[in-house]
Amino acid sequence: GNNGAQALAEALKTNSTLTTLDLNDNSIGETGGQALGEALKTNSTLTTLNLWGNSIRDKGAQALAEGLKINSRAQALGEALKTNSALVTLDLYNSSIGDNGGQALGKALKTNSTLTTLNLRVNKIWIKGLLAFSEAFKTNSTLVALNLDDNKITGGIDLALFKSLETKSTLTTFNMGHKSIKDDEALALAEALKTNSSLITLDLQSNLINDSGVQAFAEALKINSTLTTLHLQNNSIGYNGGQVLARALKTNSTVTTLDLQNNSIGDNGTQALAEALKTNTALTTLDLWGNSIGTNGAQALAEALKINLTLTTLYLQNNLVGDNGALALSVALKCNSVLSTLDLWGNSIGDDGALALAEALKINSTLITLDLQRNGITDNGALALAEALKINSTLANLNLWRNSIRDNGAGCCTECLRP
Repeated sequence: GNNGAQALAEALKTNSTLTTLDLNDNSIGETGGQALGEALKTNSTLTTLNLWGNSIRDKGAQALAEGLKINSRAQALGEALKTNSALVTLDLYNSSIGDNGGQALGKALKTNSTLTTLNLRVNKIWIKGLLAFSEAFKTNSTLVALNLDDNKITGGIDLALFKSLETKSTLTTFNMGHKSIKDDEALALAEALKTNSSLITLDLQSNLINDSGVQAFAEALKINSTLTTLHLQNNSIGYNGGQVLARALKTNSTVTTLDLQNNSIGDNGTQALAEALKTNTALTTLDLWGNSIGTNGAQALAEALKINLTLTTLYLQNNLVGDNGALALSVALKCNSVLSTLDLWGNSIGDDGALALAEALKINSTLITLDLQRNGITDNGALALAEALKINSTLANLNLWRNSIRDNGAGCCTECLRP
């Protein structure tokens, strides 16, 4: 609570050895946050401060910001940040920080020259805070990771922040999920990506981006040469979006992780992505969980896997792959030499699919994880997989949870695991 935080703050004023302080979920309020902010003004050794899940609110954040000016309150943290020359990581996840606190922290970043990671996920930062961060980006040269996921930023007020990214040259990780970002904002961010040369990870999960917004990102990916990870899960992307991203992947040589989980890519979009995989040499992880992908999409991916030499992880959970799709994928696994993780959770795969995959496992020597949970595999399928495991020496993780396997099938699996 506050009393404990105040006592720790007093200790920090004279302590010269502590580098990491984790106070997450400790019922610390404004006064505790203010005390810590005051301590940061003089402490010169603390590099990591975690206040996740407390309620320091704006006054606490302001005090921390003031300490960061010298060390950085949210308004107190902000003041502290203006002068603090040691703190590099500040975690304020779910700390009830509002617009005033966000504004104080943003202003602190104008002068602070040490903070590299700032987590403000699940707070209530809005217009004033956002504009302050936009201004800070013009001069700050040290912050590399900023998480604004799940704040109040909506209705186009994030355009100024996106615009500032055009020239911001140090930020490498930017999280703006759960923001109701629509295509207009997506267009602005995509424009920034065309000139930004530092961003490596961009997380836009759970927004309202549809095919038009994705088309803008696809065009940016043809030019951008630094982004490696793009999270677009839980948006409104359809098969057209999948197709334009596929075209971009044919020329892009830097994106290694593409997350399209829980969209509506469908077979048509998946077929386009599969075609891109035949020539793309950068992508290592593709997440297509929950995209209404059926047999045709699975067959297209299988054909790509026969040729592709870089994809190591393919997530196809909660689709409609079925036995025929599993059969196609099993044929690909017999010749593919790079895929290490294949997730087929919840795909209506029965014994025929399991038998085909089992045959592939007798030959494949690279797959490490195969997830078949929540399918329709019975004892017959389990027996075939068990027999394959007697030959296969590389598969380390096989998940058959929530199938229709009874004692006999389970016994066979257990037997094959014995040395």
